[in-house]
Amino acid sequence: MPKSKLLDNDQIAQVIKLLKVAMRDLPDPSVTLVGKKFKSPFLVLISCLLSLRTRDETTLPACERLFARADTMQAMLKIPVPEIEKLIYPVGFYKTKAVRIHEICSALIHDFASKVPDDLELLLTLKGVGRKTANLVLTEGFGKPGICVDTHVHRISNRLGYIKTKDPESTEFALREKLPPKYWIEYNALLVTWGQNVCKPISPICSTCPVKNICQRVKVTISR
Repeated sequence: MPKSKLLDNDQIAQVIKLLKVAMRDLPDPSVTLVGKKFKSPFLVLISCLLSLRTRDETTLPACERLFARADTMQAMLKIPVPEIEKLIYPVGFYKTKAVRIHEICSALIHDFASKVPDDLELLLTLKGVGRKTANLVLTEGFGKPGICVDTHVHRISNRLGYIKTKDPESTEFALREKLPPKYWIEYNALLVTWGQNVCKPISPICSTCPVKNICQRVKVTISR
């Protein structure tokens, strides 16, 4: 397959089909698990915040400790910031995130009538909420289409040869243009699971990858 030719949508559909079978016995990403367990857009939003710069194996236990103590924005505001810090430690930047949780809860109560908005632009007005988080809240919290791009989605979409972009934000807009909407909700969780277990940043496990005959392995120099 010519390296200069991008994968088409028939090929990405085949990739998604194969990965869904291969990844079915692996655990979902932490935010997806929170969405499935609690079915609360608010808790999905908080879990997204905790997951930033933090591994899933640290994020999920922190979420469970915090949500056992408070599972509404009103209850969370009653927890002093130092106590939130202890509950969410050792997530990355836990001190900053503890303060941010209070700020977000206050904003939701005062500006959004105690409801998490299901609109991308409104979510982006919340302090500390970027495009990745906002899109993830839409997909995992509300079941609405969104293109959530983290390092896995950015890396793998380019490694496959499906798009050619330089950063996560441009990847989001490229996927919005090309990826069929029916795949938007599942695309992030699927690629995150794949990226954590097989298509790793360094030395991906290409030898047993289910899509090795489709993937163009862009910029892959060492693999297993």
